[in-house]
Amino acid sequence: MKLKAICLFMFALITTIVAPASSHAASGAAIDADVDATLHSFESQIAGARELANKAAGILVFPSVVKAGILLGGEYGEGLLIIRGKPGGYYNLVSASFGFQLGVQARSVILMFMTNEALDRFNGTDGWKVGVD
Repeated sequence: MKLKAICLFMFALITTIVAPASSHAASGAAIDADVDATLHSFESQIAGARELANKAAGILVFPSVVKAGILLGGEYGEGLLIIRGKPGGYYNLVSASFGFQLGVQARSVILMFMTNEALDRFNGTDGWKVGVD
């Protein structure tokens, strides 16, 4: 019983810390600016990144994905899908996990869809999992 109470408390704590309230959601302009900065940083750090991005049918960019956990964990990020250089929609990345974990980290995530078929499959799903879809 004690372990259940501790787990429930930790879940509530992490949910409060990681899941931002809707009033804290970034505006489209703020996400756009962060996406531009992330892509410029990516292109300056990785040789050939610009050429690869130019070949992609679509690019999904999450400038900042924050993950936190103490036994129970969660992560959240807001991003933009870019299709042939034009905005294709805003997305959020949300996940939860359970297991041995402690800490907080932030990272950028860039997914490139190299074919129209891959982009269409992504757009045709109601949710997606990295490594599965």
